Amino acid sequence: MSEALLRSLTPSVLGILVRRGADFAAAEDAVQDALVEAVRVWPADPPRDPKGWLVTMAWRRFLDATRADAARRRREDLVDEEPAPGPAAGVDDTLQLYFLCAHRSLTPSSAVALTLRAVGGLTTRQIAQAYLVPEATMAQRISRAKRTVSGVRFDQPGDIATVLRVLYLVFNEGYSGDLDLAAEAIRLTRQLATAIDHPEVAGLLALMLLHHARRATRTAPDGSLVPLAEQDRSRWDTTSIAEGVEILQAALARDRLGEFQAQAAIAALHADAPTAEETDWVQIVEWYDELARLTDSPVVRLNRAVAVGEAVGPRAGLAALAALDDSLPRHAAVAAYLHERDGDLATAARLYAEAAQKAPNLAERDHLTRQAARLNGARRCR
Repeated sequence: MSEALLRSLTPSVLGILVRRGADFAAAEDAVQDALVEAVRVWPADPPRDPKGWLVTMAWRRFLDATRADAARRRREDLVDEEPAPGPAAGVDDTLQLYFLCAHRSLTPSSAVALTLRAVGGLTTRQIAQAYLVPEATMAQRISRAKRTVSGVRFDQPGDIATVLRVLYLVFNEGYSGDLDLAAEAIRLTRQLATAIDHPEVAGLLALMLLHHARRATRTAPDGSLVPLAEQDRSRWDTTSIAEGVEILQAALARDRLGEFQAQAAIAALHADAPTAEETDWVQIVEWYDELARLTDSPVVRLNRAVAVGEAVGPRAGLAALAALDDSLPRHAAVAAYLHERDGDLATAARLYAEAAQKAPNLAERDHLTRQAARLNGARRCR
């Protein structure tokens, strides 16, 4: 069967699944899985009714994914919205599945993508946004990972670094608000910290707790985003902050610095400041330097430019930003903020509007649009 035939059948098969009640994103994933299976099976055993075969296979994959998602949600229901402090109970099957999906036959990026899709319950689109790649590219990566492990015995679990990366991405997806996965990620990381004595596991747990401590203040009652500097710090969860700082200090004392410990140190400095104006930005820049050395990540350097702008001045921040690719997600938003701090309201307003058009979610788009409108209004009043 030719690729042209598969491409021609894809829209109608997708439409049938949607009419049967599948949501569009889940239907896309199911059809993608069916296409991969068709490429594998059809050359040796071509079906008499290709479209019917695809519909049946895609629907089965959709039902399998739905059942898996329902099972995951039942596990989440067992977790309180605010995870209890202290050591967790014994390791459950979910954490074991994370390790199994991080199989050594897969590259780290493929293992993360597969685990997020198969165990974490994230859609292909959400995973692609986390990895800063097109959705089609991520769909192919996940499909290749499935083919790679289809005949593999899962008796040799994957490595800890991949599992930590998956847990962090799952936490971030829940923390950003699309899915309520943050508490589940903390629960699993607690279990991992109980089972494995590793400073980066502790660093990740500390990072999650420090971020989760201010979750209630990140949005206003109308759902709009509240920037860190404007959050009501009296509402931050001081118990989680204290626990996160204690865990971090113990991890750092072992002198085996890793990226999650460095990120947690930055989060701890924000949490320690009584007001936004009292934030120790100089020390935050130093931690971003460490983090950039550990990861060589352009996103880290983007965040570092903000910190430099606060510690040294907006023009220094803009100079740091100039060394980065302007196609980076949120580059325009950072540039807008730094130009506003430098007093260039016209440029800042234009960049806020540009950033709003590229925002990955509605809440962020609305926030950036309001920022642009605020500055345009201020310019008119001059």
